[in-house]
Amino acid sequence: MQVSVFCDVTDPWSYVGVTRLNRGAAVFTLMTGEPVVVSLRAHLLAPDEPNDARPLLEAKADELGGLDRAHTFFEQVTAAAKITGIELNLTDAVRASSFDAWRLLSWAEEQGPGVQQDLAQQLWRGHFLEGADIGDPMALASRAALVGLDLERADAILAGDDYVDVVRTQHETAEALHVTQHPFVVAESRWTLAGPQSQDDYVQGLQQMYAQWRDELGSS
Repeated sequence: MQVSVFCDVTDPWSYVGVTRLNRGAAVFTLMTGEPVVVSLRAHLLAPDEPNDARPLLEAKADELGGLDRAHTFFEQVTAAAKITGIELNLTDAVRASSFDAWRLLSWAEEQGPGVQQDLAQQLWRGHFLEGADIGDPMALASRAALVGLDLERADAILAGDDYVDVVRTQHETAEALHVTQHPFVVAESRWTLAGPQSQDDYVQGLQQMYAQWRDELGSS
């Protein structure tokens, strides 16, 4: 099954949801023998905002209308992440533009199976666990090198405009689909799951989609 996931590397719910989806997809494959190919697609949380690297708590308070609401958001996503085995460190996180990160992720997808996922996990860990500014070109290139990508090529992409149109098209596609919750899963270009689900819910969702997909293939 081909699965596209609209998400953002500056969104903690995307981190939690995609991690659960990947685990659920692995379980689904063990149960059915059907591989699931997961491709990440850009839906930027703040496509027009600059990369200012100010504390994420401050930025989230401005976005949600106060520190209390920002703290509540952080508490909810931190608890969900902990259940998933992810220890978020949002205190040290800084706001970052994800546009250039998505340009590298688009390139990474072309480099072989799993490379895009490996880079996304590096970016999420850097952003939400280590306080890295993933809008900074040096930070991005170093994360790309950690997953085996060519450092010089990563630097060249970030210095130019490669994959700019790809990222814009992905974001516009998400807008056309009226994506409002991350991650937004699209299986076989037709079935969808919106927002973070539990691992079991992802397994069940994939099973239901797969059953319908097989039935349609059998009747065609």
